[in-house]
Amino acid sequence: MNRAPIPTESDPRWQQVLARDAAADGHFVYAVRSTGIYCRPSCPSRRAKPGNVTLYASAAQAEAAGFRPCRRCNPRGASPAQANAALIAAACRQIEDAETPPSLQALADAAGLSPFHFHRRFKAATGLTPRAYAAAHRAGRLRSRLDQGDSVTGAIYAAGFSSNSRFYEGADAMLGMTPSAWRKGGAGVEIRFALGQCTLGAILVAQSRRGICAIALGDDPDILLRDFQDRFPAAELIGGDAAFETLVARVVGLVEAPGIGLDLPLDIRGTAFQQRVWQALRQIPPGSTASYAQIARRIGAPQASRAVAAACAANEIAVAIPCHRVLRSDGALSGYRWGVARKRALLDREGKA
Repeated sequence: MNRAPIPTESDPRWQQVLARDAAADGHFVYAVRSTGIYCRPSCPSRRAKPGNVTLYASAAQAEAAGFRPCRRCNPRGASPAQANAALIAAACRQIEDAETPPSLQALADAAGLSPFHFHRRFKAATGLTPRAYAAAHRAGRLRSRLDQGDSVTGAIYAAGFSSNSRFYEGADAMLGMTPSAWRKGGAGVEIRFALGQCTLGAILVAQSRRGICAIALGDDPDILLRDFQDRFPAAELIGGDAAFETLVARVVGLVEAPGIGLDLPLDIRGTAFQQRVWQALRQIPPGSTASYAQIARRIGAPQASRAVAAACAANEIAVAIPCHRVLRSDGALSGYRWGVARKRALLDREGKA
């Protein structure tokens, strides 16, 4: 059988048990001979002595050896983290499927929790409050309708707004411009930008009046500018002045030393799902990494690893939204919008090869 009779301190699986690492759940279980019980690695029960522990590749092997499952961590069923992720994912679907945003009480009732506990769990999992998540989802539907050529009024009602006035109260935060300007490719919108060089090649930095809306890296500055212009072909692009060049210098400093962070406002535009992913990325500490599957679990969508990868690929703000810190489950670098070599360099600069 695939087991280690007595785990040693150097055994990575034992270190995962000591850390109560939820990412190890489903990969192995540990059994305690003094109690006759086996647990998942993330079990919150009191740690056993290594000499009393046996590691098994599966629950079936542990039970064949005569151990019974722990009632606290339920190693034969869904873990508490998985159950919570499923609960939050169901709430997200409830919000997305509703014509108008459901109330906090309705969401909490469906989850079987009090409004206070549901609100806290939802925000911890997604990085957004239920209300903010609903607003982000409606904004995504609105942008999609406008891009498809719907009239402004038609798009507003199709996105779930009960009246024009309710929409226009938050239109600027949703689109960064008026809906008519969005339909016209950003007509009448001013975006400052600058092209430069850093140790990773060419860099483009752009800022709307709401904040930085693009940080792009590449080999050819002309291609970077052309790609950015394609997003808002009718916007008024203004070359940066001295003050803007100072901001660009701060962004270049971030690229050279990603661990310093960037305390500048960002103009983040995306669907509700993308915003959940990007929020989770910003919570990964410098020098650390996470897998696409781990991010999917953190936002309450454990089966959405590929969608998480797509959201990372759609990120327009390099480094400040650190999609370079996301790896494949086997530790491979996988793809990166601005090139795998740049991803490796950014991780090396953060001390995480």
